[in-house]
Amino acid sequence: MTDLTPDTTGLELDAQQTEARSWFEDLRSRICAEFEAIEREAGSNASFDYLAWNREDEGGAPGGGGVRGVMKGKVFEKVGVNVSTVGGSFNPEFAKSINGADEDPSFLATGISLVAHMANPHVPAVHMNTRFLTTTKRWFGGGADLNPPIPYQEDTDSFHARLRAACSPYGPDVYERYAKWADDYFYIPHRGVHRGVGGIFYDHLECDSDAQFERNFHFTRDVGEAFLDAYPAIVRRRMNADFTEADTATQLAWRGRYAEFNLIYDRGTLFGLKTGGNIDAILMSLPPLARWD
Repeated sequence: MTDLTPDTTGLELDAQQTEARSWFEDLRSRICAEFEAIEREAGSNASFDYLAWNREDEGGAPGGGGVRGVMKGKVFEKVGVNVSTVGGSFNPEFAKSINGADEDPSFLATGISLVAHMANPHVPAVHMNTRFLTTTKRWFGGGADLNPPIPYQEDTDSFHARLRAACSPYGPDVYERYAKWADDYFYIPHRGVHRGVGGIFYDHLECDSDAQFERNFHFTRDVGEAFLDAYPAIVRRRMNADFTEADTATQLAWRGRYAEFNLIYDRGTLFGLKTGGNIDAILMSLPPLARWD
């Protein structure tokens, strides 16, 4: 059985990094268990296949690694849930684009990333990612967004309501700011369309003190819990709906747009490729089938 804890050989994690890493890995395990439970409810015995991977830093030294989890089932046509903890030094050119790394390229990043593409076109695809990154600065970032080929207002409203509830303890305008950030980020300029119905996106929640770390880590945990609460409920609501060939054609065309965004604009894809991550884990976000007419 694959060890579900990424190998951190070559890395020295401090208390904050260790705490964040443990949370991301625990969230991964709970999400995967919930998704497998949905497959059982549908009469499927599909389960996650895990692949551990390691990376070398720019100079060839060990630089941590991750665990890619992928399941292909009756409800989840393809879902990937990855965790990783990597570190070392950024490429000098790439370092210029990273907060706090322009003068010192050293970094450590730990996080979880998830993308689900669904068999039934009436069930929305989804993305979720949260991370803790350390350079000369340290900060949390992440978010979640819903991507339905065939939108239902009920699903959009319930997803956003749960994210709004997660944001509300942190300020009256937090949800609105992060929802707008998601709308701005998850946009396909060359198509002139958003890739889905939004969610929230945030970055650079800096941790210059222990109090800031605790507050921003607590918020990041609340985002993860909100996702785990909201999305499975939407899947169960739609997974047994009847669908037509025309619905599938709509889904496959929509998936083409999703692939375009992830390959051209997505920061996480670029970060993984620029830091020597596992290619299969980085590109697990791509749909199993798509079409361009």
